[in-house]
Amino acid sequence: MRTDDLYQLPTDLPVPVDDGAARHLTGAVLPPVAVPSTSGGSVMLDDAAVPWAVVYCYPRTGRPDAVALGSTASWNAIPGARGCTPQSCAYRDHHLELQELGTVVYGLSTQPTDYQSEAVSRLHLPFALLSDSAGKFSARLQLPWLEVAGVRLLKRLTLIIRQGRIAHCIYPVFPPDKDAETVITWIRDHVA
Repeated sequence: MRTDDLYQLPTDLPVPVDDGAARHLTGAVLPPVAVPSTSGGSVMLDDAAVPWAVVYCYPRTGRPDAVALGSTASWNAIPGARGCTPQSCAYRDHHLELQELGTVVYGLSTQPTDYQSEAVSRLHLPFALLSDSAGKFSARLQLPWLEVAGVRLLKRLTLIIRQGRIAHCIYPVFPPDKDAETVITWIRDHVA
């Protein structure tokens, strides 16, 4: 059982630094890889017919009834690891604003779809989470990753996609609960 508040960020989290692992992403064309979705079926993020899409990549959502991977203290000590739930909730809270900007939102992690479906339901997310548990999408894009307790996870980053191409990459994302606001500002500044 957790003893911390999954929905709040601790004030003493270490700030992640830019290690350069995402520099190659801006301008990249998305690979034609079908990614399983919590809405059922799969999503092709390379769809040029979609004017704007935001894909926030995160390590893993926690559950109120489970201790963080490794332990709460060790998870919190990893720069950029903590905050998947507050980040998802912020995208939920700003979803209408993003829709008004013509933007489709997705969350992406390496967790399986059934695990992600619990988070969609519990957090009342009005958008789908995508599962790259097979690693095909992240491998093709060479997304930055980390390993914790023998589990391969994505590092937190956000892809702003314009018609199947990455228009902007935010990396590292910190604090995660402000990511949606940062994305909204960037899109507003760049919509022609």
